[in-house]
Amino acid sequence: MHRTWNLSLRTASVAALALGLSLSSASPAQPQAKQPVKPAPKPAPEAPRTSQVIHPDHTVTFRLIDPGAAEVKLVLENTKDPLPMTKDATGLWSVTTPVLPPAIYTYSFLADGQPRIDPFETNVFGSVAFSSGNLITVPGPEFEPWEPSAVPHGELHTHSFTTHVAVGLAEDQSSYVVYTPPGYDPTAQQVYPVLYLLHGWGQSATGWSQIGKANLILDNLIAQQKAKPMIVVMPLGYGDLSFVKDWGLWGNDEAINKNTRLFTEELLTELLPRVEKEYRVGNSRNDRAIAGLSMGGLEALSIGLNHTAQFAWIAGFSAAVHREAFLKDLPPLEPKSADLKLLWISCGTGDGLLEPNRKAATALKAEGLPVTEIETSGLHTWPVWRDNLVHVLPLLFQNQ
Repeated sequence: MHRTWNLSLRTASVAALALGLSLSSASPAQPQAKQPVKPAPKPAPEAPRTSQVIHPDHTVTFRLIDPGAAEVKLVLENTKDPLPMTKDATGLWSVTTPVLPPAIYTYSFLADGQPRIDPFETNVFGSVAFSSGNLITVPGPEFEPWEPSAVPHGELHTHSFTTHVAVGLAEDQSSYVVYTPPGYDPTAQQVYPVLYLLHGWGQSATGWSQIGKANLILDNLIAQQKAKPMIVVMPLGYGDLSFVKDWGLWGNDEAINKNTRLFTEELLTELLPRVEKEYRVGNSRNDRAIAGLSMGGLEALSIGLNHTAQFAWIAGFSAAVHREAFLKDLPPLEPKSADLKLLWISCGTGDGLLEPNRKAATALKAEGLPVTEIETSGLHTWPVWRDNLVHVLPLLFQNQ
């Protein structure tokens, strides 16, 4: 034991010497200078579990984390101006909307003037001229026709083709989306009526399916036997893509005329023959309808009224008929020879295009044409156009 202890002491002494210390005469501990304490980094703001909260009173709270932003606003469909958001101490911005009627709304954020989509929501839509955005559904007490339901579903088919008419498209590639109803069989003998459904300025061929939910509306109305099974063709609606790339051209009569003229030629000489070759659709005027919103409403009314031998069913939703030239450019229409089954003109009462649509409806009525004129509450927005589609589809291809 004694030898072992001496060996341990001797080993400890060697270790101490190696460190420049003395076991027998250690210096007293010297006071250490206080080092400045580095503050702990602030934790990153915790992401909200959801960026949108729908309250029982149909108001909605939207939230976005952006600690570095000086100003954030919510751009919400059906509100005239962006809604300012408030930032808390963690960098979380939020705002609660006024009461929102049951509908699907588009929204996005403006962070220091820069558009932002909602990073926590996957329900995103694209656009040709605008920034991408998100969709939110504010449910109502009753089932709405644009909501998904357990009914037989149709299919969406996306096509592209080389156009020799439209200009400004990359590699001259145009596109269209086709809805076929539940039970559609391309090998069967059944022939379906066809609706050409046109989007608005800034949107793409997917506008009516992505944002308008036209396919869901059709599924539900067909299942309820409120609408006839039909094929719906939703084309890219630009005869000249520069019309949508240059904001300054929207008020230019020459640019509007060129875009409408070229799209009319593309639809009648390229798209319509392709559809009638690829799908089992009727080729008589009674089997063809054309409808559209805003720019597409102008195109639908212009194409339909100038080509009554091809289309018996015509509808314009908030149509951009604000130019004096629109009515002047229409051919003389004799009600009996035109033989229109439907001529629908509708607009929201808060829409800047309300008066031009009223004027167009009055002029066409004066010619004896069977105008169905509808005004609903709302702005120049998708809730109005979805509602228009819900009410027009049951009118199409009836009594045949």
